[in-house]
Amino acid sequence: MITAILIYLLIYAGILLFVLGTLGRVVQYARAPYHLRWELYPVPHEDADRVAHGGSYFETVDWWTKPTHFNLWGEVKAMVPEMLFLKGLWEFNRSLWFCSFPFHFGLYLLTGTIGLLVAQEGLGILLPGLVVGGVGVVLTTLHVITGWLGAGLVIVGGTALLLRRLTDKQLRPYTTPGDIFNLLFFIFTFAMLAAAYWTSGGAFPGVAAFTHGLLTFDAQVRLPGLLVAGLASGAVLAAYIPFTHMSHFVAKYFTYHSVRWDDTASARSPKLQQRLAVYLTFRPTWAASHIGGDGVKTWADIAAGNPTQGTKK
Repeated sequence: MITAILIYLLIYAGILLFVLGTLGRVVQYARAPYHLRWELYPVPHEDADRVAHGGSYFETVDWWTKPTHFNLWGEVKAMVPEMLFLKGLWEFNRSLWFCSFPFHFGLYLLTGTIGLLVAQEGLGILLPGLVVGGVGVVLTTLHVITGWLGAGLVIVGGTALLLRRLTDKQLRPYTTPGDIFNLLFFIFTFAMLAAAYWTSGGAFPGVAAFTHGLLTFDAQVRLPGLLVAGLASGAVLAAYIPFTHMSHFVAKYFTYHSVRWDDTASARSPKLQQRLAVYLTFRPTWAASHIGGDGVKTWADIAAGNPTQGTKK
């Protein structure tokens, strides 16, 4: 049927735009000017003994003459709880965590559901005998659980975030119409998809059969109108995310690795020295009087000057 083919094309277009948009964001952040370092310690990729007391390799005598060791496991232990469980939000804004965590974790579960479905149906096409029996039952059980749980968490969490933005006086100044639209977009999309499968009554293909059709471009797959609307909305949502501030998952990576955790010393990085030399020629126009950024003096002039000179005591 022509409807199935159009939905397949729309989904693939949404995936392609999501990937290209996300890569564009990565390039944008990677090419941004060098950051102002936060100087917060400990940094997770330090040696474990230094992390334990909040130290840094800078506290070592003649540190510039000694090798440093990158502790990948330390970064992994810090990254996983933050990415999966929003550890920072739990510690510093627990009431918001109860709204935000279900929403984000639901998205993770739905991403896993898609992976399970593609793996199950892809293996079924390439190696049919592999997913027959116990393996197929396990994969089916997993994607049913993660799918329904993920959709439910996104709807509940999205609704909680929406209500929080509409009622919380502290969040209201930071809430834009775009924030409201984005949350409604998620709630609407996954509510439609859940309702479509809940009301199908077995008359239409399940998610596994649809995924099989998507991978094989099976034009004979029959889709109910509500499911078509939900799938179309999901494809548009996927394409839309990277071009909005919802792509903050990219920004968060750079915030941690290039701002919070970057402790590279310029003395050890000729590339960094070259970049900073260029930055020192910039002529800032900041309004803050203590900076003296009048658009004429360079950063080198400002850094070499006395910011208190000429001020009244």
